[in-house]
Amino acid sequence: MYQERGTQQADLDNYRTISKYNLFKRAINLINKILVIAELEVRKLKHDPTELFTRAAQPALWMLVFGEVFTRVRAIPTGNLTYMDFMAPGILAQSVLFVAIFYGIAIIWERDLGIVHKLLVSPTPRTALVLGKALSAGIRAISQAVIIYILSLLLKVDLSWQPINLIGILLIVIISASLFSTFSLIIACIVKTRERFMGIGQVLTMPLFFASNAIYPIDIMPEWLKALAHINPLTYEVDALRAFMINGGQSVYGIGFDFFALTLSMIFLTAIAARLYPNVVR
Repeated sequence: MYQERGTQQADLDNYRTISKYNLFKRAINLINKILVIAELEVRKLKHDPTELFTRAAQPALWMLVFGEVFTRVRAIPTGNLTYMDFMAPGILAQSVLFVAIFYGIAIIWERDLGIVHKLLVSPTPRTALVLGKALSAGIRAISQAVIIYILSLLLKVDLSWQPINLIGILLIVIISASLFSTFSLIIACIVKTRERFMGIGQVLTMPLFFASNAIYPIDIMPEWLKALAHINPLTYEVDALRAFMINGGQSVYGIGFDFFALTLSMIFLTAIAARLYPNVVR
């Protein structure tokens, strides 16, 4: 009897070991597919690298014109930070947003070229397709961070160069770009045409930007705008970037909560995008 129980326990242990191994193997396989999709997307930059610089033009104008003017006017209370120090992380967040929010139009182009059909009939999970494209958007956004850092140096922004802070900035930029590009993918799956997508994208960018703490503190907003700012993921991106990027910068909500809010939003949008992704061809 005891021998039979021992055999059953051994079989159960073997089953658990095999299950864990299969789960680990599937996770590694999923990560490999995500990286392959991301690599394919990043390769497109070789054909048109100027896209990264043209997208940096608008954030540069914000810093050089809007930032310089309001630094002199001193009309916006920014605590112990100069207005340019306060604004630089917000402009980085804006640059990431602008890169990512129009990312979905590539899906519409791929549908018209027949690429999406080929991906959908492959054994690649829909989640891997979505996360791969999201990761490539994050990699593209890193180039925008470099450009904003160079502009900030020229404008004498009090930047932090601590390695842990630089790593934090990279993580926030990648997560945020992934989040907004996934949101863009959802829009592309719903509207399905380039014209409608561009119209909706342009409508969304400015409200997301202005309903955040990118260029002014939330404290000076009217109550209705404060409510929108607190559910806007861009707010938590800016909050984390301000703490990491600027000497003396502080997170209002806490770095841990900023990461939690962005990551949770990313997971939620990824689940929706993976479900809607086949709809882009219908």
